[in-house]
Amino acid sequence: MPYDVVIIGGGPAGLSAALALGRARKRVLLCDSGPRRNAAAEQIHNFVTRDGTPPNEFRHVGRQQLSRYPKVEVRDVRVESISGSRGAFRVSLTSEVVEARRILLCTGMIDETLPIPGFRELWGQSIFQCPYCHGWEVQDRRWGYLALPSSASHLLPFALQARGWSRDVVVFTGGAFEVPEETRGQLEAARIRLETTPIARLVAREQRLEAIELSNGSSVPCEALFTHPPQKQVELVRALGVDLDDDGYVRIDPMKRETSVPGIYASGDLTTRMQGAVLGAASGTQAAAMLNVELTMELASTGAL
Repeated sequence: MPYDVVIIGGGPAGLSAALALGRARKRVLLCDSGPRRNAAAEQIHNFVTRDGTPPNEFRHVGRQQLSRYPKVEVRDVRVESISGSRGAFRVSLTSEVVEARRILLCTGMIDETLPIPGFRELWGQSIFQCPYCHGWEVQDRRWGYLALPSSASHLLPFALQARGWSRDVVVFTGGAFEVPEETRGQLEAARIRLETTPIARLVAREQRLEAIELSNGSSVPCEALFTHPPQKQVELVRALGVDLDDDGYVRIDPMKRETSVPGIYASGDLTTRMQGAVLGAASGTQAAAMLNVELTMELASTGAL
Protein backbone atom coordinates (compact mmCIF):
# COMPACT_ATOMS: atom_id res chain seq x y z
CA MET A 1 0.00 0.00 0.00
CA PRO A 2 1.54 3.33 -0.98
CA TYR A 3 2.10 6.14 1.46
CA ASP A 4 0.04 9.24 0.86
CA VAL A 5 3.11 11.40 1.41
CA VAL A 6 6.79 10.68 1.95
CA ILE A 7 8.44 13.59 3.76
CA ILE A 8 12.20 13.93 3.43
CA GLY A 9 13.79 15.84 6.29
CA GLY A 10 12.93 15.79 9.99
CA GLY A 11 13.50 19.38 11.03
CA PRO A 12 10.78 21.91 11.94
CA ALA A 13 9.24 21.88 8.44
CA GLY A 14 9.12 18.10 8.14
CA LEU A 15 7.88 17.51 11.68
CA SER A 16 5.12 20.12 11.33
CA ALA A 17 3.99 18.70 7.98
CA ALA A 18 3.89 15.17 9.41
CA LEU A 19 1.83 16.39 12.37
CA ALA A 20 -0.76 18.14 10.20
CA LEU A 21 -1.03 15.21 7.81
CA GLY A 22 -1.26 12.73 10.67
CA ARG A 23 -4.12 14.67 12.19
CA ALA A 24 -5.79 14.57 8.76
CA ARG A 25 -5.49 10.75 8.85
CA LYS A 26 -3.08 10.50 5.96
CA ARG A 27 -0.50 7.71 5.73
CA VAL A 28 2.89 9.39 6.08
CA LEU A 29 6.52 8.29 6.12
CA LEU A 30 8.98 10.83 7.52
CA CYS A 31 12.57 10.04 6.55
CA ASP A 32 15.40 11.74 8.42
CA SER A 33 19.12 11.14 8.10
CA GLY A 34 22.43 12.91 8.03
CA PRO A 35 23.72 15.75 10.22
CA ARG A 36 21.22 18.47 10.99
CA ARG A 37 22.02 21.87 9.59
CA ASN A 38 21.93 23.72 12.93
CA ALA A 39 24.15 21.16 14.68
CA ALA A 40 26.34 23.92 16.11
CA ALA A 41 23.39 25.94 17.44
CA GLU A 42 22.74 25.70 21.16
CA GLN A 43 19.13 26.88 21.19
CA ILE A 44 16.13 27.70 19.00
CA HIS A 45 14.68 31.19 19.35
CA ASN A 46 11.65 33.18 18.18
CA PHE A 47 9.50 30.05 18.33
CA VAL A 48 6.67 30.84 20.72
CA THR A 49 6.52 28.35 23.67
CA ARG A 50 9.86 26.92 22.49
CA ASP A 51 12.17 29.93 22.86
CA GLY A 52 15.53 28.72 24.16
CA THR A 53 14.89 25.05 23.42
CA PRO A 54 17.95 23.02 22.32
CA PRO A 55 17.45 21.73 18.75
CA ASN A 56 17.83 18.08 19.75
CA GLU A 57 15.16 18.49 22.43
CA PHE A 58 12.86 20.19 19.89
CA ARG A 59 13.17 17.23 17.55
CA HIS A 60 12.70 14.73 20.36
CA VAL A 61 9.47 16.39 21.52
CA GLY A 62 8.28 16.65 17.93
CA ARG A 63 8.75 12.93 17.38
CA GLN A 64 7.06 12.13 20.67
CA GLN A 65 4.00 14.11 19.62
CA LEU A 66 3.87 12.32 16.27
CA SER A 67 3.77 8.93 18.00
CA ARG A 68 0.11 9.32 18.94
CA TYR A 69 -0.91 9.34 15.27
CA PRO A 70 -0.91 5.73 14.01
CA LYS A 71 -0.60 6.57 10.32
CA VAL A 72 2.62 8.54 10.79
CA GLU A 73 5.85 6.56 10.59
CA VAL A 74 9.24 8.08 11.38
CA ARG A 75 12.44 6.41 10.23
CA ASP A 76 16.10 7.38 10.55
CA VAL A 77 16.88 6.40 6.99
CA ARG A 78 18.50 7.98 3.95
CA VAL A 79 16.52 8.53 0.76
CA GLU A 80 18.82 7.49 -2.08
CA SER A 81 16.66 8.47 -5.04
CA ILE A 82 13.12 9.23 -6.22
CA SER A 83 11.60 8.07 -9.49
CA GLY A 84 8.13 7.80 -10.96
CA SER A 85 5.53 10.52 -11.28
CA ARG A 86 2.63 12.22 -9.51
CA GLY A 87 0.49 9.59 -7.79
CA ALA A 88 3.06 6.83 -8.27
CA PHE A 89 6.47 7.80 -6.93
CA ARG A 90 9.07 5.17 -6.05
CA VAL A 91 11.32 6.20 -3.17
CA SER A 92 14.54 4.24 -2.80
CA LEU A 93 15.67 4.01 0.81
CA THR A 94 18.90 2.43 1.99
CA SER A 95 17.20 -0.92 2.56
CA GLU A 96 14.01 -0.95 0.46
CA VAL A 97 11.82 0.85 -2.06
CA VAL A 98 8.50 2.38 -0.99
CA GLU A 99 5.72 3.98 -3.02
CA ALA A 100 4.10 7.34 -2.45
CA ARG A 101 1.39 9.47 -4.01
CA ARG A 102 3.21 12.71 -3.19
CA ILE A 103 6.66 13.86 -2.06
CA LEU A 104 7.43 16.71 0.33
CA LEU A 105 11.01 17.97 0.43
CA CYS A 106 12.11 19.48 3.76
CA THR A 107 15.82 18.94 3.32
CA GLY A 108 17.08 22.39 4.25
CA MET A 109 20.27 23.78 2.73
CA ILE A 110 24.00 23.10 2.99
CA ASP A 111 26.00 26.05 4.31
CA GLU A 112 29.41 26.39 2.66
CA THR A 113 32.13 27.65 4.97
CA LEU A 114 34.35 30.53 3.85
CA PRO A 115 38.08 29.94 3.24
CA ILE A 116 39.16 32.00 6.24
CA PRO A 117 41.35 30.36 8.93
CA GLY A 118 39.20 29.83 12.02
CA PHE A 119 35.85 30.20 10.23
CA ARG A 120 34.79 26.54 10.36
CA GLU A 121 35.70 26.18 14.04
CA LEU A 122 33.70 29.26 15.09
CA TRP A 123 30.62 28.63 12.91
CA GLY A 124 27.54 28.59 15.13
CA GLN A 125 29.57 29.62 18.18
CA SER A 126 30.68 33.15 17.34
CA ILE A 127 29.75 33.32 13.64
CA PHE A 128 26.06 33.60 12.83
CA GLN A 129 23.67 34.38 9.98
CA CYS A 130 20.57 35.62 11.77
CA PRO A 131 20.52 38.38 14.41
CA TYR A 132 16.95 37.43 15.33
CA CYS A 133 18.21 33.98 16.30
CA HIS A 134 21.40 35.06 18.08
CA GLY A 135 21.39 38.83 18.56
CA TRP A 136 19.95 38.86 22.07
CA GLU A 137 22.64 36.53 23.39
CA VAL A 138 25.46 38.75 22.06
CA GLN A 139 23.86 42.15 22.61
CA ASP A 140 26.16 45.07 23.44
CA ARG A 141 29.25 43.12 22.39
CA ARG A 142 31.58 44.05 19.55
CA TRP A 143 29.90 42.99 16.31
CA GLY A 144 31.24 42.49 12.84
CA TYR A 145 29.39 42.00 9.58
CA LEU A 146 31.30 40.31 6.77
CA ALA A 147 29.55 41.41 3.60
CA LEU A 148 30.11 39.25 0.52
CA PRO A 149 29.68 40.29 -3.12
CA SER A 150 26.61 38.05 -3.37
CA SER A 151 24.93 39.98 -0.56
CA ALA A 152 26.31 43.45 -1.29
CA SER A 153 22.82 44.88 -1.75
CA HIS A 154 22.00 43.88 1.85
CA LEU A 155 25.07 45.53 3.36
CA LEU A 156 23.42 48.76 4.43
CA PRO A 157 20.10 47.46 5.85
CA PHE A 158 21.84 44.64 7.71
CA ALA A 159 24.52 46.90 9.18
CA LEU A 160 22.00 49.54 10.25
CA GLN A 161 19.70 47.01 11.91
CA ALA A 162 22.70 45.56 13.74
CA ARG A 163 22.97 48.87 15.60
CA GLY A 164 19.78 47.90 17.40
CA TRP A 165 21.73 45.21 19.25
CA SER A 166 25.16 46.81 19.54
CA ARG A 167 26.73 50.27 19.42
CA ASP A 168 30.01 48.74 18.25
CA VAL A 169 29.55 47.48 14.67
CA VAL A 170 32.22 47.08 12.00
CA VAL A 171 31.47 46.14 8.39
CA PHE A 172 34.14 44.07 6.62
CA THR A 173 34.23 43.74 2.84
CA GLY A 174 37.72 42.40 2.30
CA GLY A 175 37.95 44.75 -0.66
CA ALA A 176 35.87 42.26 -2.65
CA PHE A 177 33.55 44.94 -4.04
CA GLU A 178 33.21 48.69 -4.15
CA VAL A 179 30.99 50.36 -1.56
CA PRO A 180 29.17 53.42 -2.98
CA GLU A 181 29.92 56.80 -1.44
CA GLU A 182 26.29 57.23 -0.41
CA THR A 183 26.42 53.94 1.52
CA ARG A 184 29.70 54.95 3.14
CA GLY A 185 28.12 58.19 4.29
CA GLN A 186 25.14 56.41 5.81
CA LEU A 187 27.40 53.98 7.66
CA GLU A 188 29.47 56.86 9.00
CA ALA A 189 26.33 58.69 10.13
CA ALA A 190 25.30 55.58 12.07
CA ARG A 191 28.81 55.37 13.60
CA ILE A 192 29.53 52.10 11.83
CA ARG A 193 33.13 51.55 10.79
CA LEU A 194 33.84 50.25 7.27
CA GLU A 195 36.93 48.06 6.92
CA THR A 196 37.92 47.10 3.37
CA THR A 197 41.27 45.41 4.10
CA PRO A 198 41.19 41.65 3.40
CA ILE A 199 40.78 39.33 6.39
CA ALA A 200 43.77 37.11 7.18
CA ARG A 201 42.31 34.99 9.98
CA LEU A 202 39.93 34.88 12.92
CA VAL A 203 41.50 35.06 16.38
CA ALA A 204 39.75 32.99 19.07
CA ARG A 205 40.20 31.83 22.62
CA GLU A 206 38.32 28.80 24.00
CA GLN A 207 36.20 28.60 20.83
CA ARG A 208 35.05 32.21 21.16
CA LEU A 209 35.95 34.95 18.70
CA GLU A 210 38.12 37.75 20.07
CA ALA A 211 39.40 39.63 17.03
CA ILE A 212 39.68 39.69 13.26
CA GLU A 213 43.24 39.88 11.98
CA LEU A 214 43.66 41.73 8.70
CA SER A 215 46.16 41.13 5.92
CA ASN A 216 48.13 44.25 6.90
CA GLY A 217 48.84 42.75 10.34
CA SER A 218 46.37 44.90 12.30
CA SER A 219 43.52 43.44 14.35
CA VAL A 220 39.95 44.58 14.91
CA PRO A 221 38.32 43.48 18.20
CA CYS A 222 35.22 41.43 17.42
CA GLU A 223 33.14 39.06 19.55
CA ALA A 224 30.29 38.20 17.17
CA LEU A 225 30.59 37.98 13.40
CA PHE A 226 27.55 37.87 11.12
CA THR A 227 27.72 36.82 7.48
CA HIS A 228 25.74 35.00 4.82
CA PRO A 229 27.96 32.38 3.18
CA PRO A 230 26.88 30.54 0.03
CA GLN A 231 24.29 27.80 0.37
CA LYS A 232 23.57 24.84 -1.89
CA GLN A 233 20.88 22.22 -2.23
CA VAL A 234 21.43 18.66 -1.03
CA GLU A 235 22.33 16.09 -3.68
CA LEU A 236 18.85 14.55 -3.75
CA VAL A 237 17.17 17.86 -4.61
CA ARG A 238 19.72 18.60 -7.31
CA ALA A 239 19.13 15.15 -8.83
CA LEU A 240 15.36 15.68 -9.02
CA GLY A 241 15.79 18.53 -11.48
CA VAL A 242 13.27 20.86 -9.84
CA ASP A 243 13.50 24.48 -10.98
CA LEU A 244 15.63 26.78 -8.83
CA ASP A 245 15.45 30.56 -8.65
CA ASP A 246 18.37 32.89 -9.36
CA ASP A 247 19.65 32.47 -5.79
CA GLY A 248 19.56 28.67 -5.90
CA TYR A 249 16.38 28.09 -3.89
CA VAL A 250 13.64 25.71 -5.01
CA ARG A 251 11.00 27.58 -6.97
CA ILE A 252 7.51 26.80 -5.66
CA ASP A 253 3.91 27.81 -6.12
CA PRO A 254 3.46 30.32 -3.25
CA MET A 255 0.12 28.84 -2.17
CA LYS A 256 0.40 25.12 -2.87
CA ARG A 257 4.18 24.92 -2.35
CA GLU A 258 4.40 22.56 -5.31
CA THR A 259 7.66 22.56 -7.27
CA SER A 260 8.09 22.49 -11.05
CA VAL A 261 7.84 18.69 -10.87
CA PRO A 262 4.16 17.72 -10.46
CA GLY A 263 3.52 15.93 -7.18
CA ILE A 264 6.74 17.09 -5.50
CA TYR A 265 6.37 19.84 -2.90
CA ALA A 266 8.91 21.75 -0.83
CA SER A 267 8.93 23.56 2.50
CA GLY A 268 11.47 25.19 4.76
CA ASP A 269 14.91 26.66 4.18
CA LEU A 270 15.47 25.09 0.75
CA THR A 271 12.86 27.46 -0.71
CA THR A 272 13.94 30.84 0.69
CA ARG A 273 16.69 32.93 2.28
CA MET A 274 14.12 33.97 4.91
CA GLN A 275 15.05 31.09 7.17
CA GLY A 276 14.20 30.12 10.73
CA ALA A 277 12.65 27.30 12.72
CA VAL A 278 9.22 28.90 13.13
CA LEU A 279 9.14 29.91 9.46
CA GLY A 280 10.02 26.38 8.40
CA ALA A 281 7.34 24.94 10.67
CA ALA A 282 4.73 27.30 9.23
CA SER A 283 5.61 26.41 5.65
CA GLY A 284 5.48 22.71 6.52
CA THR A 285 1.96 23.08 7.87
CA GLN A 286 0.94 25.07 4.79
CA ALA A 287 2.22 22.36 2.45
CA ALA A 288 0.52 19.66 4.51
CA ALA A 289 -2.83 21.43 4.31
CA MET A 290 -2.55 21.80 0.53
CA LEU A 291 -1.49 18.17 0.16
CA ASN A 292 -4.35 16.95 2.32
CA VAL A 293 -6.96 18.85 0.30
CA GLU A 294 -5.57 17.56 -2.98
CA LEU A 295 -5.22 13.95 -1.81
CA THR A 296 -8.60 13.79 -0.11
CA MET A 297 -10.37 15.18 -3.17
CA GLU A 298 -8.54 12.65 -5.34
CA LEU A 299 -9.25 9.69 -3.08
CA ALA A 300 -12.87 10.63 -2.44
CA SER A 301 -13.70 11.21 -6.10
CA THR A 302 -12.29 7.81 -7.08
CA GLY A 303 -14.11 5.92 -4.33
CA ALA A 304 -10.89 5.11 -2.46
CA LEU A 305 -12.20 6.58 0.81
